[in-house]
Amino acid sequence: MACFNSLKQELKLLEAAFGDDDSNFKVMTSSLDELIFKFIGVNGEEFLIHCNITEPYPSSPPMWFSESEDPVVSTSIEQLTDIGVSSKLLIKMTKHLVLNLCNFHDVPVPAGLTKLDEALPARNVSEDFEMEEDDDDDDEEEQQDMEDCLDHYEMEEEPSNSAADTKDEDIDSRNMEILERIKMNQRKDYLKGAVSGSVQATDRLMKELKDVYRSDSFKKGVYTVDLVNDSLYDWNVKLMTVDPDSPLSTDLNTLKEKEGKDHILLNMSFRDNFPYEPPFVRVVTPVVNGGYVLGGGAICMELLTKQGWSSAYTIEAVIMQISATLVKGKARIQFGASKSQYSLARAQQSFKSLVQIHEKNGWFTPPKEDG
Repeated sequence: MACFNSLKQELKLLEAAFGDDDSNFKVMTSSLDELIFKFIGVNGEEFLIHCNITEPYPSSPPMWFSESEDPVVSTSIEQLTDIGVSSKLLIKMTKHLVLNLCNFHDVPVPAGLTKLDEALPARNVSEDFEMEEDDDDDDEEEQQDMEDCLDHYEMEEEPSNSAADTKDEDIDSRNMEILERIKMNQRKDYLKGAVSGSVQATDRLMKELKDVYRSDSFKKGVYTVDLVNDSLYDWNVKLMTVDPDSPLSTDLNTLKEKEGKDHILLNMSFRDNFPYEPPFVRVVTPVVNGGYVLGGGAICMELLTKQGWSSAYTIEAVIMQISATLVKGKARIQFGASKSQYSLARAQQSFKSLVQIHEKNGWFTPPKEDG
């Protein structure tokens, strides 16, 4: 009952804040189980955004969706899932949504947003908005219940914020600049209507990149990652260190002495349906013999096929598995080999043939003596 009363107060506040017909963001429909907002973009486009509120609110957050395929709307809605359960959750989500939509579409923020700002710092929305109760005798008891309900979720929210801050501190300034630059480029692309990729793939790749920047292996220089032309969908990965007792490690030392290069360069390309399909991975340089590396630089690993892939795999785990597979497969660098042996087209053709063979004959685990 207490959380039910809190929800009614939030709805009343949203209606008061966004009831103006002249606003570019307004409430079209409001009930205890659904909200419908209309947002008007920079070119006058109208977008309807739905918010379904379930009975256990706020312990179960509202479900947001829109039938629009506009990437800005889709991205803004996706980001609402990052907001942790807390008091006045509906108010916080709506504020976040409004700010994102207005920023990306470069339109003025509605004046009604200030009403949300005024309400959020307060302990209880009821201090500014009094609700009518059917039974006055229950007012005091219900108010206490509401405070207990809100206190519970406020306590849950704090660790989440603290954890997020700690994670950001784990990324050095140079890599934070890269992340910020990517976000700025994405915003420019949205405004130009030149969006590449999908919302789900972009969000997942951004998360994967952050996790890489935080990882111990990355910080220790086991491998490096560079985005080709700042694209989240095209990664160059340098394997700097492999098993020091392996012949491949010895070859890397020799490569450094002879050619001044100290790494194996991989390229990972991602499609719009990532993480539901694997990236395409190939060796770019140097030319390698063995290690399950195919003609053109493709890599023979079931993990990199649709059959063996799982959306739960992390990119760092894939990188480390490839490194281990090269060593187990007794990979050796072919010094003096023509670099023209490796190309994207040849790698794709080799990998396609590989997949066709294994789809017909199945995969097998090589004998120990073969790595």
